[in-house]
Amino acid sequence: MSPPRVRPGAQPFAFASGPIGVLMVHGFTGSPASMRPIGEWLAERGLSVEGVRLPGHGTDPEDLGGRRWTEWVEEAERGLEALRSRCRTVVAFGQSMGASVVLQVAAARPHDLDGLALASPYVFDPRHWAIPIGRRLLRTIRGIGNDIAAAGRDELAYDRIPVPAIAEAAAMMRLVRRELPNIRHPVIVFAPGADHVVPRSNPRKLLARIGSERTHLVACPRSYHVITLDHDAPLVRERLLAFARGLDAGKA
Repeated sequence: MSPPRVRPGAQPFAFASGPIGVLMVHGFTGSPASMRPIGEWLAERGLSVEGVRLPGHGTDPEDLGGRRWTEWVEEAERGLEALRSRCRTVVAFGQSMGASVVLQVAAARPHDLDGLALASPYVFDPRHWAIPIGRRLLRTIRGIGNDIAAAGRDELAYDRIPVPAIAEAAAMMRLVRRELPNIRHPVIVFAPGADHVVPRSNPRKLLARIGSERTHLVACPRSYHVITLDHDAPLVRERLLAFARGLDAGKA
């Protein structure tokens, strides 16, 4: 059987440039399209970028329904290894569930990352208690993509979500929550002004539990969940660039 076709615009991307690298990980049911504009902007300013496509994303919901969360982490690790091979400083930038992916990578490989940047991080969700019931009753639920205040933006997300994939995401998040106190990288978190996808308490709860001593919370009041494509994307990219360059300057 041939692999599922990747949707136009949902392909991974890579830009080899300078000695500072940024690993970019999109959110649940989304695609690299949500990260590409910021990735291109960073590359124009001399940073190396790896924008991964998590397995099961950017193809079709049936593909996602057969995937395990470990595959998502492994794909992010491959992107990290590509950057580490040529960069002296590497920051992992995760959007939504992509934040949980990079947090798991940080916990497993602490010495391979210099800092973490998280946009609308998705780590906590009390609704997950209903997953066992949902798995018995439903195969898919309605999609959650494109929670964006700005008009005309598209993260190329699915319109239906396989319930088994939700269970996989929840399993990963349970592990990440246990690991948070052990994660000590500098971290910057971008919090949306409104979020119609995940509980809005996520950014502050994450910062209260993570073991990092250097933390920054950046409010993005004009944006919804997909901050990377929303009105505050210019603020995100500027702060991300300054964060990465600051970490690299500390090595001089």
